[in-house]
Amino acid sequence: MGSILRIARKEFAGFFSSPTAFIFLGAFLAVILFVFFWVETFFARNIADVRPLFEWMPLLLIFLVAAITMRMWSEERRTGTLEFLLATPVKSYQFVLGKFLACLGLVAVALLLTLPLPLTVSFLGPLDWGPVLGGYVATLFLAAAYGAIGLFVSARSPNQIVSLILTTVVCGVFYLLGSEALTGLFGNRVSEFLQLLGSGSRFDSITRGVIDLRDLYYYLSLVGVFLTLNVFALEWLRWAGNPTNATHRRWGLITGLFAANFLAANLWLAPLGGVRADVTEGNVYSISEATRGYLTQLREPMLIRGYFSAQTHPLLAPLVPRLRDLLEEYAVAGEGRLRVEFIDPREHPELEREANEKYGIKPVPFQFASKYQSSVVNSYFDILIQYGDQHQVLDFQDLIEVKAQSQNDLSVDLGNPEYDLTQAIKKVLYAYQSAGNLFGNIPYPVRFKGYISGNEKLPEVLQTLRQDLDTVLDELQRESGGKLTVDIRDPDAEGGALAQQIESEFGFRPMAASLLDSNTFWFYMTLEGGERIIQVPLPEEFKKAGLERSLNAALKRFSQGFLKTVALHTPPATPSLPQFGMMGGGGKRFSLLRDTLAEEHNVITADLKDGQAPLDADLLLLAAPETLDEKQLFAVDQFLMRGGTVIMAMAPFKVDTQQALAAKPHSSGLKDWLAYQGLVFEEQMVLDPQNAAFPIPVERNIGGFVVQETQLVDYPYFVDIRSDGMPQDNGITAGLNQVTLTWASPITIDAQKNEKREVTPLLESSEQSWISDSLNIQPDFRAHGQLGFPVGENPGRQLLGVAVEGRFDSFFKNKPSPLMAAEEEPDAAKEESAADTQKDEAQSEEKPEPVITRVIERSPESARIILFGSNSFLSDEMLDLAAAGLGTRYLKPVELTENAIDWSLEDRGLLAIRGRAQFSRTLYPLEREAQVFWEYLNYGLALLGLLLVWLFRRRANRQAQQRYAEILSETR
Repeated sequence: MGSILRIARKEFAGFFSSPTAFIFLGAFLAVILFVFFWVETFFARNIADVRPLFEWMPLLLIFLVAAITMRMWSEERRTGTLEFLLATPVKSYQFVLGKFLACLGLVAVALLLTLPLPLTVSFLGPLDWGPVLGGYVATLFLAAAYGAIGLFVSARSPNQIVSLILTTVVCGVFYLLGSEALTGLFGNRVSEFLQLLGSGSRFDSITRGVIDLRDLYYYLSLVGVFLTLNVFALEWLRWAGNPTNATHRRWGLITGLFAANFLAANLWLAPLGGVRADVTEGNVYSISEATRGYLTQLREPMLIRGYFSAQTHPLLAPLVPRLRDLLEEYAVAGEGRLRVEFIDPREHPELEREANEKYGIKPVPFQFASKYQSSVVNSYFDILIQYGDQHQVLDFQDLIEVKAQSQNDLSVDLGNPEYDLTQAIKKVLYAYQSAGNLFGNIPYPVRFKGYISGNEKLPEVLQTLRQDLDTVLDELQRESGGKLTVDIRDPDAEGGALAQQIESEFGFRPMAASLLDSNTFWFYMTLEGGERIIQVPLPEEFKKAGLERSLNAALKRFSQGFLKTVALHTPPATPSLPQFGMMGGGGKRFSLLRDTLAEEHNVITADLKDGQAPLDADLLLLAAPETLDEKQLFAVDQFLMRGGTVIMAMAPFKVDTQQALAAKPHSSGLKDWLAYQGLVFEEQMVLDPQNAAFPIPVERNIGGFVVQETQLVDYPYFVDIRSDGMPQDNGITAGLNQVTLTWASPITIDAQKNEKREVTPLLESSEQSWISDSLNIQPDFRAHGQLGFPVGENPGRQLLGVAVEGRFDSFFKNKPSPLMAAEEEPDAAKEESAADTQKDEAQSEEKPEPVITRVIERSPESARIILFGSNSFLSDEMLDLAAAGLGTRYLKPVELTENAIDWSLEDRGLLAIRGRAQFSRTLYPLEREAQVFWEYLNYGLALLGLLLVWLFRRRANRQAQQRYAEILSETR
């Protein structure tokens, strides 16, 4: 080993004996920096990763390693020193390994000089260091493979230029084997085989952050084969010109056996899919515990079938083997309960017909341009998840994420495949279980408590309902297998002690059949399980079927095995046309929010006009509520009083984007109600220098004529909230590192009213933000510089999102029910025409249902309010604007809402994996001057690195000269 290291040191020092090494290093760094900042447009790309650095590395290393290795043996042969080396007692393999380590050492120095790039990115955004580590490991292994090839070629060539060209060609062939240029000519199976042979395709797998032993060994096998051939080439030179003898044949046999074993080990390792390490933050490319948890709930076999055509779009083809690897992990985690299939529908006509007719899976025409012509290929790129009689289909739009740098520059990658698959598994699993045993997934006993007066006090309609209640509870008790117990008591019995208790604890008050009826009674129902208390509402029509729905809906809230129901209230959409650029109309549309939530929950529309939230609603979501009347407000209030969760996205302003940007006061109808609960909206908006860039209208004056045009500018009203503005240990913001709130207003917490509640700040602006009450939201860059708005006084963090949990008092406490008040008609309305009177009398045979006045005056501890201070950040228009600015689909606000829903419903399995999209780690907002500074800083650091290498080499030369001088002085 000592001889090998001495040879390596000698060769490594020889690189720097002339300016050649510095020229190569300088050229390498210049190309890297040019590619990173100019070709891949790092700042315009706006992703906090160093993938552009490693994407080009397989190509750049070919030329760098070829230049390093071209002189290793060729120079020895040209100068005649090779014969002298072969005559020394040093073994051939020692020379080979010494030169190999020297080449690898020089590559390591070149890579060390690129470290300022990932360090810079870590300052500019939330960099995941796992892929960076994987990238450098992959680069060293790839450089080792190229170096071994270059040394062998150099040993067989007496000319350096010929060695350079041949090394480039051989390494280029290995790179092209797995490249899209070649794999695009074949189907999936052949393409995947070629990717296993390609040095570049193996490299891409490691730079994603998955260090697979099979990929590393592939490079080691190339190293072993070509270093063995290198040793054999040197031995062959030893006996060149001599007759072939047994020793020569033995050398050839041993060389062949070594090479064959190095290659055969690849076949032995190929089936071992688990020999890998996911070094990404959060193990993005590994099956999470959340996924395993859902798979353990499978009671029947589940089928996951991938429909992938052999011929597909070139950008989609490399994604197929990654999906296959992931689904094979699902199959292993399913422990026999999950079957995974991959088919090409063209080869299985019966399965293709079934996919078309039963599942609605059809081929999609993809258009792309090859070298010679534009082509259209109709291909499948779909995954079917089937469980029992339930199924879900994921198409290519669900599975991929596209980032557009320009019209012709697209980056395509898998978005968040584990989340997409696990979400679909969860949906079909819960949908199937919803039709089964209601109590199968309730892990603890549930107690029904009824606070109901005796029949003599109940109205006639409730007497019948009381009998139906007994019948329904008996049926549920039989189904529960002992999990459901029933306790029904009269609050007025025993001196009314229970009445006082439930009034104090729950805010229950006696009911009445009409506003002026003095006869009161009790009819309240609750379910208690674990640490939760859920109040069961009376059915609207006082029928047995409605009572069953109410009880079933309440019981499902204790289970994690059923689809939850989200009641979504949005303002009516107002039709309008875009007036400029990519800006939409002024109407609020929330179709993307609705569609995304529907992938995981039952989403129902709730206009609340009847004064009651839907009975089967597990959660109430209000997006930009608009002028709620008293009955709608009562519905929100009583839903909270029953222990529900109300999520609200609202602000006291609305913005018109049809003409010029303009803000107007906005009334949600909830201002007084929120203030009563201790949450106050300031009549102001937040501006933040840490903001997102969006296309907005900008006026430009040309000789007195004003031209309105759309520009992508930093806009302070679009507050960019990063990890320092959201708690990382809270489930609602788990997995999110960024969210943008548009035209947001600050929230003030009344500490006195919320003293006994748990208050969790969720979203805060940066420390440099300020507030303004101006309605002028059109930027003026001439008057106010780059920000476009005057900077306010007293900057500081502003609360823009909060969760409050605990006991709330009803806004309608000690007030008559708005539902009953609405039944009292004014005198003028009672004057009807004779014809109408006769018609009413004819229909009076059917007695109308009485309106029961019931106001729950206090909520249980499980009630929650989650409030976000923006009307528009969930709307389609704002999400489209964000997508236009980022060049990729922007769903962070929707993911935040999904997290809030799952956290509230205590179905939190997907929280940890929801926000792991490939293009989700964006850079922190930077001004133009800051971008230029960081770019030129990297140029300077590259020059500084070269200078340091030169100084170290100069110091080493001086130390060597001193040692030689001391040796010479000792010999005299």
